[in-house]
Amino acid sequence: QVQLVESGGGLVQAGGSLRLSCAASGRTFSSNAMGWFRQAPGKEREFVAAISWSGGIKFYADSVKGRFTISRDSAKNTVSLQMNSLKPEDTAVYYCAAELDRPTIPARVPSLYDYWGQGTQVTVSS
Repeated sequence: QVQLVESGGGLVQAGGSLRLSCAASGRTFSSNAMGWFRQAPGKEREFVAAISWSGGIKFYADSVKGRFTISRDSAKNTVSLQMNSLKPEDTAVYYCAAELDRPTIPARVPSLYDYWGQGTQVTVSS
């Protein structure tokens, strides 16, 4: 059974940092693009960041560019999201996802991802 499990969420004050991790099991995703998305209450799931299979191509939403960094460790089958200078508007459930069809140019659309984690809550207080 394929699973993606996020960890590292929590409560942090504005300006603080958190590091989210996503561990995959059941299959390796070393040849696949991976992404992070988030969903705030009452809002649609939105793209945060994505990384190609090699780690050489990374995309970020404009709202997090310069503050968040996505990385991966293919040997460990993990992907991480370092979040700095957090703002209250970053509050959401964060999900990691794996995409099977576009390893080189990761997608920014949730519907193109094939596997999803259960999410981890990030709350940023003002």
